[in-house]
Amino acid sequence: MDLGLAGKRAIVTGASRGIGRAIAERLAGEGCAVAICARRAQEVEQAARDIAAGAGGVQVIGATADVADTASIARWVADSAAVLGGIDIVVANVSALGGTPDEDTWRLGMEIDMLGTVRTVEAAMPFLEQSVAGAIVAISSTAALEAFGGPRPYNAIKAAVINYVSNLATALAPKGIRANTVSPGTIYFDDGVWGQRKRDMPEIYQAALAGNPMGRMGTPAEVANAVAFVASPAASFVTGANLVVDGGFTRRVQY
Repeated sequence: MDLGLAGKRAIVTGASRGIGRAIAERLAGEGCAVAICARRAQEVEQAARDIAAGAGGVQVIGATADVADTASIARWVADSAAVLGGIDIVVANVSALGGTPDEDTWRLGMEIDMLGTVRTVEAAMPFLEQSVAGAIVAISSTAALEAFGGPRPYNAIKAAVINYVSNLATALAPKGIRANTVSPGTIYFDDGVWGQRKRDMPEIYQAALAGNPMGRMGTPAEVANAVAFVASPAASFVTGANLVVDGGFTRRVQY
């Protein structure tokens, strides 16, 4: 299936590793020029080189940016648009992964997950309005969809991201810009949350593994596949959706 991504221009936040990097790799593999950011210069620059090499030389650029800093993220978006010649796709991926229910964690989650998404979208909006295939994808979580792990900032703020993007979808549809979320479940990679829990909290890891009907956790590449689809012209009539990528882990009926 041709997703129609060849020649499109995308920006992906938090893309030096894990899910963000897999998203950038998939988009570049489809022929999409990609700009990525992260906070560590050496990591993001190396990731950009590796992604470009793996995609046969498609344009991939990397730079440092902090989604908690309005000026930083605005500068990165504008610089990326200048180099790529515009922006068609925005993927907001960064998360503070706030688990402890103290005020500092709530504030950090709001700054990174919620306002970081808003800042990225707002900075990119003038460029998306000039695109013929504008698309926004924010990464949420299945933790936003059901009672999971107690009252945690991560759960509530990821739910707010879904609400924000759903309202964006309605507001931006007349402009031809689509907005969707993708909600991963238990996604495993060595230096990710579940990789850490496998090493440090094996009982929690095994319980989560046992609770997945597929008998395994997902991969960043499987999340990237979902993102690439909803971001692409192949999903031209899909907006306001929340695509769950969890192997059936959440116990609910989705309407």
